[in-house]
This record gives sequence, C-alpha cells and structure tokens, in this order.
Amino acid sequence: MDSEPKFKRIVEGASVLSLGISIVVAILLGIAIGYGLKRLTGVAWLFWLGVFWGVGGAILNVYKAYKRAKRDLDALASDPKYQNRDV
Repeated sequence: MDSEPKFKRIVEGASVLSLGISIVVAILLGIAIGYGLKRLTGVAWLFWLGVFWGVGGAILNVYKAYKRAKRDLDALASDPKYQNRDV
C-alpha cells in the first residue's frame, strides 16, 4: 500500500509555481513601497530603496526554496529504496 498522500505531487507542483509568483510579488511590493515613500516624502532615492527591498525579498524567497528542495533531496538520498546496491 502506498503511504504517499493522494495529492502530494499537485501540492509540490503548486509550491514550485508559487516561487515564480512570489518573486514577482516581492519585487512589485518593493516598487510600490518605494513609490509610496517617494510620493509621501518627496525624496527620490526612497523609490530605489523600495526596489532594493523588493529584489532582496525575491532573493530571500529563492534561497528559502533552495534550502527546502535541498532538504527534501537529502532525505531522498538517504532513503534505502534509492541506495546503490551491488548485485
């Protein structure tokens, strides 16, 4: 009997898709915050600070996804089912 949840592959696929969406959203939020700060204060470089925050958030999302994928693959590598067996 297979103990894997029925929709596990669909959830994993949605997780990968959401990485791309989260990159775009992080950058757009950073731009919006920067634009809002620029309009509020009149200081032009605050826009670029917001862009920097957005890009930094996107990079952080990619790093977290990398760590999660690495953890999953390391667990898979230690699974006895996938160990190299000499015949």
